[in-house]
Amino acid sequence: MTDSKYFTTNKKGEIFELKAELNNEKKEKRKEAVKKVIAAMTVGKDVSSLFPDVVNCMQTDNLELKKLVYLYLMNYAKSQPDMAIMAVNSFVKDCEDPNPLIRALAVRTMGCIRVDKITEYLCEPLRKCLKDEDPYVRKTAAVCVAKLHDINAQMVEDQGFLDSLRDLIADSNPMVVANAVAALSEISESHPNSNLLDLNPQNINKLLTALNECTEWGQIFILDCLSNYNPKDEREAQSICERVTPRLSHANSAVVLSAVKVLMKFLELLPKESDYYNTLLKKLSPPLVTLLSGEPEVQYVALRNINLIVQKRPEILKQEIKVFFVKYNDPIYVKLEKLDIMIRLASQANIAQVLAELKEYATEVDVDFVRKAVRAIGRCAIKVEQSAERCVSTLLDLIQTKVNYVVQEAIVVIRDIFRKYPNKYESIIATLCENLDSLDEPDARAAMIWIVGEYAERIDNADELLESFLEGFHDESTQVQLTLLTAIVKLFLKKPSETQEETHTYTHTNISPSFDSDNPDLRDRGYIYWRLLSTDPVTAKEVVLSEKPLISEETDLIEPTLLDELICHIGSLASVYHKPPNAFVEGSHGIHRKHLPIQHGSAGPAAPIEQAQSVIPSQGDLLGDLLNLDLGPPVNVPQQSSMQMGAVDLLGGGLDSLVTVCMFIFLYLLSLFPQIWLPAVKAKGLEISGTFSRRQGQMYMDMTFTNKALQHMTDFAIQFNKNSFGVIPTTPLPIHTPLMPSQSIEVSLPLNTIGPVMKMDPLNNLQVAVKNNIDVFYFSGLIPLNIFFVEDGKMERQVFLATWKDIPNENELQYQIKECHLNADTVSGKLQNDNIYTIAKRNVEGQDMLYQSLKLTNGIWILAELRIQPGNPNYTVKHPPNLNSPNSELRTRILMGDNISL
Repeated sequence: MTDSKYFTTNKKGEIFELKAELNNEKKEKRKEAVKKVIAAMTVGKDVSSLFPDVVNCMQTDNLELKKLVYLYLMNYAKSQPDMAIMAVNSFVKDCEDPNPLIRALAVRTMGCIRVDKITEYLCEPLRKCLKDEDPYVRKTAAVCVAKLHDINAQMVEDQGFLDSLRDLIADSNPMVVANAVAALSEISESHPNSNLLDLNPQNINKLLTALNECTEWGQIFILDCLSNYNPKDEREAQSICERVTPRLSHANSAVVLSAVKVLMKFLELLPKESDYYNTLLKKLSPPLVTLLSGEPEVQYVALRNINLIVQKRPEILKQEIKVFFVKYNDPIYVKLEKLDIMIRLASQANIAQVLAELKEYATEVDVDFVRKAVRAIGRCAIKVEQSAERCVSTLLDLIQTKVNYVVQEAIVVIRDIFRKYPNKYESIIATLCENLDSLDEPDARAAMIWIVGEYAERIDNADELLESFLEGFHDESTQVQLTLLTAIVKLFLKKPSETQEETHTYTHTNISPSFDSDNPDLRDRGYIYWRLLSTDPVTAKEVVLSEKPLISEETDLIEPTLLDELICHIGSLASVYHKPPNAFVEGSHGIHRKHLPIQHGSAGPAAPIEQAQSVIPSQGDLLGDLLNLDLGPPVNVPQQSSMQMGAVDLLGGGLDSLVTVCMFIFLYLLSLFPQIWLPAVKAKGLEISGTFSRRQGQMYMDMTFTNKALQHMTDFAIQFNKNSFGVIPTTPLPIHTPLMPSQSIEVSLPLNTIGPVMKMDPLNNLQVAVKNNIDVFYFSGLIPLNIFFVEDGKMERQVFLATWKDIPNENELQYQIKECHLNADTVSGKLQNDNIYTIAKRNVEGQDMLYQSLKLTNGIWILAELRIQPGNPNYTVKHPPNLNSPNSELRTRILMGDNISL
């Protein structure tokens, strides 16, 4: 008889009986009783009152019984923390049991009991298990450290468990290595700025050695860890790829995807002209194809990842397009993904096969799939120009079927083809107009209206066709109304009335329905058209009939910086959702954003820095500086030391101009109130306003993006010019959804100061380039200098005194702060809010003298003396030059910063 019998009892007084059985002298009776308790707990009954009786059963050599008791403990320890302490002695004892299974069981349970009172008692047993002679115990203990860190991170660090975990990476057993890597990786996710794993060539070699021998899940942990490593050169990247490539033939699809992720990242470091690069591309294709022979759910996950890979490197699967042809028994979600990838792989070489397939799909019974197939034919026409005529012919054949939803989707697609190839396929307009009465979907009606308006001069009865839509104007969707309004204006401009009176009558009669609309976009557009046509038809013609930009080949590609980030998350939920983790994981603000590595040049590791510094030849004018910037993810420039930063010409001779008090006050106010950096009139409808701030030791550029155009905006990216303080974005611009017309979105972009440095005029000038799907736009702004004051700017008293004495008095700067009615303590507190610290205070001849220090992000220290005479509202600030900050402009600005802070 199976254990199902334990779930069938439902007697009254059961708890009392169980209590008696748990205290029975016979082991078998106690074991049966514990099973009944676990069964009752599983079905939701409250058996917490039996806690002491169950804990007493821990003293047994029977492994099965011990597992059941531990299971009960894990469930009820949180609700009975005081009683759970009773089990501590048993844990300690079991951690020294001769049986390694019991030792591992004890340490595993310890990690699962999330009770603060118990954790402190478990440190010593855990320390012993981390150094246990049995690898099974060590690998279990490694995972326990991660669980304990989640409960009490400080204790784990204080007890040295993190160092023990790092030591386990060199363990002789591969599973211990894998679990240590998994534990360190999980801890690192909650502390993104810590370097817990300390990946270096020696550790990487140990991980690669363990990779061949550990279980499939251990391999996944190690491969994910390898993907976070940046090889120092092309040779090391190739060596790692050679040792990871065998994982591509693994039976577990998760291992395959993790291996693909590592190889996709390291491909960035290999020169495209090398033989190994092309060999690796060929090796990536078969495993991806093999993934499509699994269950539909596995296929879907594989297809979502392949979609990303094809967008990044289509050459990997360009010869495998037949694999993505749809099967009759594929679920709809698999069919739609295959269809999307087919279009991405379509080229002149295979377009005939693709079109034949798509035409076949358009006769299926699944409406959603048919719509997507028809839309795919249009995408082929736009992507492969040589196939456009064949695609149009295929679409006309589908229109002749008279299937309503096929006809409507085909008309929407043909509109896009007209936009891509103007004045080329207009001969089919008559065929389209024959189906006018069957259109009942907003997209199709809007597309047909656009075609009639755009080619009104070629359609004899264009006015009659548009009037038929006007009859039900107020019942139409907003999309149709807006399109209809523009089409009517186009019709008038292409077929103008002969007299002014007819013009006025026509415009008022046909445009006036929009005046009563509740939709402000529609109403405003109607008024603008009416006033344009009534006052200046020539200007109206220039505006409405202006040459339109051709639509792009691929309108649904993922924005490049987001794509690079998603490639780093292949095999995870992010690659299925096509969203970065911080978009769907709660509390993910601390998640470290991942980026593809930067390809090293022939000069070795230093090449990227040299290249970054030569991108912008000189300060000059903003357009020249920023025009050729690659608006990709922020470049990870190695951070320079304070001494190196101080040596930059930023502080050299020639900077002798002084800023006025009014100018500095203005700059300070910039940090308080958002400024319009980029007006909409200069950026085709995009307005950017914002300010700079410093919060919890981090610099931010707080921006508001507003779309004042009539089309949506996507694919946002940002790049800074080289500047005096090396300011660059820490992450890509976090705008992952389209910015719709009249919509605003607020963005807080974290900044750091590890970028390339170039002297600017003024020093705090920042030049910025912002890209979207419309164009690249440029603007500049002034960063308030107090944003650069760091939190660790408080100099030690002895160091301050020694430095102050060593500084000569020549060229001392002095500045007056006027009308400040504050005492010395209040002044000190206010200045500290801006990270200007008072090191010492003394009273000389009735004057309070405050000695202050501050530190800039580039490591420059500023020392100052502030004199306050009681009863005198004017203060004196003195700043002697020192070896680290000889520049007068910089010192003058900072002295005036005291004035603003007060």
